[in-house]
Amino acid sequence: MILGLRTCIFHIRPDQLDRAKAWYTSVMGIGPHFDQPFYVGFNVGGFELGLDPNGGEPGAGGTVVYWGTTDVVAEIDRLVGLGAKLTNPIQDVGEGIKVGVVEDPFGNRFGVIQNPHFDRQAVK
Repeated sequence: MILGLRTCIFHIRPDQLDRAKAWYTSVMGIGPHFDQPFYVGFNVGGFELGLDPNGGEPGAGGTVVYWGTTDVVAEIDRLVGLGAKLTNPIQDVGEGIKVGVVEDPFGNRFGVIQNPHFDRQAVK
């Protein structure tokens, strides 16, 4: 039985791991809870954001994970200010749900979602 999302892993080139760790520390507002040369993990609201330098190519691929926020406009602006590139402008996809996607400085897609139907406590 699937229990729900637990971990999102971004592939990072080994020579960019320290830079990626610093960037995601700024993005998430917390440092990693697991910090090793082979994997860096952040606990983000009970979910794991992992940085993996052990194979796999960084890049957009076909999957986007959306991280919750209470203000998608402010969050996209903040991410762009930290060096991300806007790839999918903010869209209202119906029923008050708004999404946008940026590309991190390492080539990975990073989605942001404002969904008033989710528990607001869960997206702080």
